[in-house]
Amino acid sequence: MRLDYSAISDVGRVRKDNQDSGYVGPHLVAVCDGVGGAARGDVASSTAIIQLRQLDEQPPPPDTGEADLLGLVNTALHRAHDKIAELVDQDPSLDGTSTTATLALFDGQRVAMGHVGDSRAYLFRDGEISQLTNDHTFVQTLIDEGRITEEEARVHPHRNLILRALDGIHDLEPDLFVIELKTGDRLLLCSDGASGVLDAGRLADILSSGSADFAAVELVRASLEAGSSDNVTCLVADVVDGSPDDPPSPPLLVGAAAEMKARRRPAQGRSLFRGHRAGDTGELEPVRAEIPSEVGFAISSDPIPATSDPEAVRYAPRPPSRYTWLSRLLALAVAVGALWILAAAAWSWSQDQYYVGERGGTVVIYRGVDTSLPGVELSHPYESSNVTLDRLSDFQADQVRDGIDASSLADARKTVDGLAQEMKPESGS
Repeated sequence: MRLDYSAISDVGRVRKDNQDSGYVGPHLVAVCDGVGGAARGDVASSTAIIQLRQLDEQPPPPDTGEADLLGLVNTALHRAHDKIAELVDQDPSLDGTSTTATLALFDGQRVAMGHVGDSRAYLFRDGEISQLTNDHTFVQTLIDEGRITEEEARVHPHRNLILRALDGIHDLEPDLFVIELKTGDRLLLCSDGASGVLDAGRLADILSSGSADFAAVELVRASLEAGSSDNVTCLVADVVDGSPDDPPSPPLLVGAAAEMKARRRPAQGRSLFRGHRAGDTGELEPVRAEIPSEVGFAISSDPIPATSDPEAVRYAPRPPSRYTWLSRLLALAVAVGALWILAAAAWSWSQDQYYVGERGGTVVIYRGVDTSLPGVELSHPYESSNVTLDRLSDFQADQVRDGIDASSLADARKTVDGLAQEMKPESGS
């Protein structure tokens, strides 16, 4: 058997950078979702994909045993993990970056799966969809314990709290397993920009018809229409009958990794699916070409005839404006006033924002935005807690140090409560 595949990564309608990366080729399907914000999650995801794609460049022999197949996947993940560590050592500004990784290595009959984080892999077979991977997130632990449902997890305030990732620091413990395939199967690997807003029923509906290209496009479109605020990356691979004489399809590299390869800053371009909601002018009325018959400009003693060519009228010289200095002064005053109003509005808005950070080793709720300007602090401690970093896991402590965004004060308090529940017992107790 062989794979017929497609891949699309879209920056989305909210974020300015694409921190997702994806790769699909004859033997490998892989998606990575970078984490880190200012620490450049795009660097982590693209670095991981560049390492993982080596599996496709040297595919496993057909007689490779299951353990050896999983060993190849495990080695590739650790190689990506170590490469991220090297980058952080070379550039301390990348400290805190990490990425999820979900990949499927295909040997012609089965796929060896490797998984870290909350990107997902699905198998669509005989009209039924199965989720192959298990999210490494805080809310997934609550689902496993029966404390919340899958639907509640989609809106939980801690839904973005990842417990495992490729970060070059913590011990890597990927999920590794093998899935036997058959002709007609369809694989979907996607970032949480898609799985976070489309439930299994909607995914199955989209995957049930059309080519791999159609499914990938429709999945991204449906995710954005459903309100996804994240980057969206979808890779679809169909298992079809093949022969050794079939020429392999060219591999596809998408997202931040594709931008890095092109030596451009990742994903500053517009979304493929923004439409009129993002300012598309396609529905604006065309500019009318007619010029009123009474138009004329007295530049010389003879006005321009009203019957002149419209383009000649449009570009004819205009008389100089009177009181130019006064109009410039008024324009400057208006600009200064507008800037003052914008600055005041921005300051007022910043004081309605909250995030969770640390101060002196203790988890604290800050009021303001998690950034600063030269000589200006845009946040200050607002509410302290009894949660200490030394009683959290290393990963959670790092997230607190980096700052955990909150949509409101109540949301920030819920985050602190969630961390309090995860605190390790005090030594000796």
